[in-house]
Amino acid sequence: MTKSLFPGFDGLMTLSRREGVDVRPTLLRVLTDLYVQTSTHSEDEQRQFIELATRLIDQVDDGTRASVKAKLAIYPQTPVPVLQKLGLVAAQEGRRIPLAREIPRLSPAPSPARPPTEAEQRMAASMAMQPKEAAEIHDMFFRADASQRALILHNLAQTPLKAAPRIPTVHAKRAIQVLEMAAIAGDVESFTYELGDTLILPARVATQIVEDAGGEALAVAARALDMPSPNFQRILLFFKPAIGTSVNEVYRLSRLYDRLSDRSALVMLAAWRGSTLAVTRAKYQPSLHDNDRQRARAGASQSRPSLQPGSSPAVRTGSGGSER
Repeated sequence: MTKSLFPGFDGLMTLSRREGVDVRPTLLRVLTDLYVQTSTHSEDEQRQFIELATRLIDQVDDGTRASVKAKLAIYPQTPVPVLQKLGLVAAQEGRRIPLAREIPRLSPAPSPARPPTEAEQRMAASMAMQPKEAAEIHDMFFRADASQRALILHNLAQTPLKAAPRIPTVHAKRAIQVLEMAAIAGDVESFTYELGDTLILPARVATQIVEDAGGEALAVAARALDMPSPNFQRILLFFKPAIGTSVNEVYRLSRLYDRLSDRSALVMLAAWRGSTLAVTRAKYQPSLHDNDRQRARAGASQSRPSLQPGSSPAVRTGSGGSER
């Protein structure tokens, strides 16, 4: 049954049965990638995905779990049981048999319970984005095409991932003026520096946003600054010649910008910031570990000095053995 719904998955299932081979992380990654490739699924596909994913989530490492969580958090058709297993939505309470009314306590009785709204559930389940999750969303966005990016940004508004705080209004207004002047002057260096400094982004990410050919990354950055739409359009016309000379591209990005929510932009901003931590840890942790080992080896290999503190120096003798 699995083979008919997930082509190519049967070989991994066979490999997983071999003694001493743990392919559960690979199974979960492949299963997730296959599931998010299509926008609709049959009941059998949903059922099998729920059965396999919920079982594997508890059996894989943190890195695999973070990668899968980042993908399923922005996929609109992720089944509720899988979201609950990943901690992306609050767990539903089981049905209870109606009982007699509870004896009132001495303290003031709370207001009558009501089912939480969808917005309240998202707020209650809001979670800080882990570096690996942020890096996954960052890479997924920059690898996607225009239509996929629009879908990702739309789905980010519905995820429980914690958004970055808003940029203070005074700083944002000043940055918008500087960015527009730099765009009109064609000063790429000043534009990149101001964007990264205001959004608290490293130079690498700020450069990637500015050099992004599609323009969606720049739209997200501008929305994070709450930039008025006319200012964004002027920046497109002057700062992005490849886009500014195309009426269709300017219209497409302008419409995307007008529909882009503040929350989507701030969640993506949090992913851009968090991805830097993942890159930094991956870059320096192995080297620091190796340096520690090298220092330990060097300390162990050093021989003790022949002259110990407090001992008498050796007495030189002449060729005949007599003291000088």
